[in-house]
Amino acid sequence: MKKLFLSLSLCLFPLTAYCQVTVENFCFELSQESQVKFELRIYYDALSKWSGASVKYLTSKEPISLVVKYTDLEELDPQMPVRDSTVWLEIVDGKITGEYTMVTQGNSVVSMAYKKGSNGKQYSFSNNTQIKAPIESGCQW
Repeated sequence: MKKLFLSLSLCLFPLTAYCQVTVENFCFELSQESQVKFELRIYYDALSKWSGASVKYLTSKEPISLVVKYTDLEELDPQMPVRDSTVWLEIVDGKITGEYTMVTQGNSVVSMAYKKGSNGKQYSFSNNTQIKAPIESGCQW
């Protein structure tokens, strides 16, 4: 009876909650010599216009959740890709502990900065495009 009900339910209520989430990986470092390195994973669902992200530092076991504070799109030149500035809030134990600002233009990362919430100290990171970053395993430092 349960199988019949489940089959009938699937026929009457098709699975319309389809979404296609895409993932982008970026590998950032303070400098090539520094051990301060992190992977940024951004998740997009174009249908619902949702995005989320996480950062995982080289020396950390767990990723840190990020939520979008705001995104600003700016057309600098009609012949060039739009410049996209996104500010992500870092959330640890339900509290905002910092913010990441990433500026991209087309496929290029123009800048990435982190501002620590406790003292306001700011750090600039470089996107290392030479590092392999498969979705399954992340940045291969």
